[in-house]
Amino acid sequence: MKTLTLRRLGVHAALLLCVAVSALPAPTRAQPATETTVRHAGAYSADVATEWFALALLLTQQTPGFSPPVAARAFAYLGLALYESVLPGMPERISLAGQLNELSSLPWAQPDEVLHWPTAANAALATMLRLMFPTATAENKARIDLLERNLPLKLAQDFDAGAITPEITNRSESFGKLMAMALMTWARTDGGHEAWGPLRRGRENYVAPSGAGQWSATPPSFAAPLLPYWGGNRTFVLHSAEACPAPPPPAYSEEPGTAFYEEGLEVYRIANAATQEQRQFALYWADDAGKTPTPAGHWLYIATDLLQARKATLAQAAQTYVLLNLALADAFPALWNTKYQFNLLRPVTYVQLVIESNWVPTLMHTPPFPEYPSGHSGVSSAAAAVLAARFGASTGFIDNTHNDRGWGPRSFKSFRAAADEAALSRLYAGIHFRSGVEGGKVQGLCVAQKVLALKLGR
Repeated sequence: MKTLTLRRLGVHAALLLCVAVSALPAPTRAQPATETTVRHAGAYSADVATEWFALALLLTQQTPGFSPPVAARAFAYLGLALYESVLPGMPERISLAGQLNELSSLPWAQPDEVLHWPTAANAALATMLRLMFPTATAENKARIDLLERNLPLKLAQDFDAGAITPEITNRSESFGKLMAMALMTWARTDGGHEAWGPLRRGRENYVAPSGAGQWSATPPSFAAPLLPYWGGNRTFVLHSAEACPAPPPPAYSEEPGTAFYEEGLEVYRIANAATQEQRQFALYWADDAGKTPTPAGHWLYIATDLLQARKATLAQAAQTYVLLNLALADAFPALWNTKYQFNLLRPVTYVQLVIESNWVPTLMHTPPFPEYPSGHSGVSSAAAAVLAARFGASTGFIDNTHNDRGWGPRSFKSFRAAADEAALSRLYAGIHFRSGVEGGKVQGLCVAQKVLALKLGR
């Protein structure tokens, strides 16, 4: 029986694993592959996927260095590892190799090969989580090991030991690991792999341009700009970060009555007299790194809840996670490229210059990077569009993301309603102008449309 094939990966470790897979014995007549072992990936529950993404959210919150762009990148590779590892079990679907930038091919299983898709997904996600979170604590690395071992016991309905031979289990695990390793080889060349500190190796220290209306470090910490080169990373779906431009903000001016001045005055007035509801929105959608799973993780949490509530299949989860996370990941280079292109000052700087010299937003500190456009707006708009395509535009849902922080649950009538609230929350918090909120929404929707144009079906 033919075994796994590997097309021109050029990866020594992957080739060694491929040799190991080739050495696995095929099922014998004494242990025939039963009908249940060759089931479609849609015949299994989404539980193996949702369990792993729940752990990914925890690791994102607790691992140093996982700022929002870094977190979204990790989620995208996890989504790809899941989708591609169960793809041979979805005959009506096709690979994203050849559709994503610089990803020409991936491992594939021969048609006559019997694989168990929950086992392949379990191995792929465990391997990819280890590779994406190398700075996780020892305790969290142990959580990865424990979940990988325990899922076959916990999800007995999907891991039927009586129907799956040891050979099928070993072959499926090897395929999942091989898929994750192949994707990681590609990931190391995307420009984001070494962004764990303030600088990427081989890059000079970033110096922000100076001049009227230009961004400068903001109080209270006056921190260095976050990931100034992230906009130059290789995107997944977009041809480049410039593929989804934002409309330009109003021309900078300090003159009363101009469009820019009026936006600055609006931030000042709202932040000083925010209603209780507006304050709640601002704090609910803050999604600070190190305290929460970040804005991308917020939307990933919503998607995971919906998959569980709807008792989705493994095939449905794979398609939802890959599209959502590709959109979240590509939104950040597009947004960051625009941020550092316009390099627009933050409201706190403008208000201190023009309106009140000692003013600072009272709800939260201003993030350390340029204002235009709003990252929250872009990410939320992209996520809402993908989830609307997957679950329906008029789908209402309950958001449980921050229940353990005393902020939920909260109900929304649609994904768009939640995204609009998330976007406006940054204006209420005093850290974005209205044009930044609207510009981010334009970019996020563009990213989602390009991701949704991917060809998943035959």
